[in-house]
Amino acid sequence: MEHTELMPNYRVDLRSHISPEYQKFICFNPVNDWSLLSWKDVGKPYEVKSVARDRKLWEQEHGTSMDAHTAWTHFNQSFHQWFIKDVPAEITKEKAAFFKGLKAFNFHQVREGIGDVLRIHLWNYVHRIQDGVWDPRGKRALFEGLDVQKPRILFLGAAEGYEAMQLAAMYPGAEVVMVDYDEYCRSTRFAEFPESYPFLGDNPQTGSPQIYYKNDFNIEYVVDDIRKLPFGKEFDMVLSVGLLEHFPDEIKPEVVDWHRRFLKPGGYAIMTTPRNQLRSRLFYQIMADVMNHTYRELMTVQQMGLYIYENGFDICRHGYIKVHNGVVARVR
Repeated sequence: MEHTELMPNYRVDLRSHISPEYQKFICFNPVNDWSLLSWKDVGKPYEVKSVARDRKLWEQEHGTSMDAHTAWTHFNQSFHQWFIKDVPAEITKEKAAFFKGLKAFNFHQVREGIGDVLRIHLWNYVHRIQDGVWDPRGKRALFEGLDVQKPRILFLGAAEGYEAMQLAAMYPGAEVVMVDYDEYCRSTRFAEFPESYPFLGDNPQTGSPQIYYKNDFNIEYVVDDIRKLPFGKEFDMVLSVGLLEHFPDEIKPEVVDWHRRFLKPGGYAIMTTPRNQLRSRLFYQIMADVMNHTYRELMTVQQMGLYIYENGFDICRHGYIKVHNGVVARVR
């Protein structure tokens, strides 16, 4: 426990989130009364308008805008390739390619090399050094203290399923259903999630911390459109991570309703979105070819919470962690 270690493609972090050093990453409940907040007060989210190169090429070839399913397929395949990189080895390779082009006065190769070096260093900092994508300490702080025992957890747009596994570690005996409509997420992103990655959770028998791994969890992975799921109001938690911001305002009420549709009375909706901050804007600009295949917004937690509150939820907990906003809510 209280251990952290850099692996070639991710960080192990079993440190507690309650130390004073860590509190700067957490700021829960900055809004006292959501009924008094208006869009005039908070403004609208920041739309990320830069587009991935392969999306542009696809649209030129097909003469039409890329449809949502194709966009998500491209994004998932592109994004996953960065999770599985041996980052130190990749840094060495990209530096060598850059200097080779410089030595040969190959200015096209130099220009490409600068971008490649910048992207791998940025990914190294964001994902390995800061652990801002998975952010286990921040996610544990967001998820802790919920009134559930052996919960049923539904993860909408699950991708590799990280956050549902962290919840299952914190609430042992959980039954997890992950849903994504891209088969690649089940067959590759989830299937290749490292079995050695440790999740810090709780041992209900001893009341002490315990480490869990992917294979310790009870997980069903469903490939389907969220709108076609056969489930009723049968889940204690309905979770989404980076889902709401991919839909324009006219669709957001439906997205919020997806969470309500499957919740038991008194159950929790848990949602995160990327924060609107300068670092995030720069990240999506520099990593555009990796990330920007779909409609995307960056929000403040006030904007995110107002979408959720206006569409029938009471906010139980809200705030921000490293690069994400987080909200825990119950149906009003």
